[in-house]
Amino acid sequence: MNKLIGKSDGKTGISTLDKTSVTIRGKNLCKDLIGSINITAYFYFLLVGKEPNEEQIFFLDAVLVAIAEHGLTPSVQASRMTYAAGPEALQGAVAAGILGCGSVILGSSQDAGEFLSKGVVEASELGGTIKEAAQKIVEQYKVDGRRLPGLGHPDHWPVDPRTERLINLAKSRGVAGKHTEFLIETGIAADRVFDRHFVINISAAIPAIMLDLDFPLAAIKGIPILARTIGLIAHIYEESQRPIGFLMSSHGDTKIDYDGG
Repeated sequence: MNKLIGKSDGKTGISTLDKTSVTIRGKNLCKDLIGSINITAYFYFLLVGKEPNEEQIFFLDAVLVAIAEHGLTPSVQASRMTYAAGPEALQGAVAAGILGCGSVILGSSQDAGEFLSKGVVEASELGGTIKEAAQKIVEQYKVDGRRLPGLGHPDHWPVDPRTERLINLAKSRGVAGKHTEFLIETGIAADRVFDRHFVINISAAIPAIMLDLDFPLAAIKGIPILARTIGLIAHIYEESQRPIGFLMSSHGDTKIDYDGG
């Protein structure tokens, strides 16, 4: 979340407890929730205070699976090397990976979500089509010399296969709305305006679909954080069984030349 948007009233609506019970969003944890709700639905319920519908559960599951694991990314390397240095503190190794959630890795979903949300609003305010709004915005980004959020990928070409799968699912299940449409039109417009192909990446597909399903914009970054935590724990467990943390560190050291005189 990039900023505080509410005012403090000294209260919380998430949970409370007493000697014999725990209440979560107005429901009894033991009687109403444990054994009756899956973790994806529970995450949504905790976040917004109401149980998700079938499509919200389906796509939240889908995007979490899509982003949980993507090889030896910088966040994974940080976690595995941290665990190698301090195997008594699994939580520190997980934290080391999550702390790198920023504008380039993982956190870029938040930037893309804000871009898509603003684009859909501008399209409505201008009274034109999504396609016209995307074209105008892309042209302005080129004039300003700014990078378009959600476009480009260092590994996947000519498409990010995860994006393709998620968008096809959204279309086939009838949930692709204005945010997904704006994302697709932005990709088309960018190819035309910059005269080269841009890959629509997973960090844009996630907010496009989830915003169409009324997921709160301010919590978009939480999706890749939650998903990648799952993947990091798997990597850390593997590190405990098949260590490569110090190997990665030593290889990194050999690739960097000293130029300090």
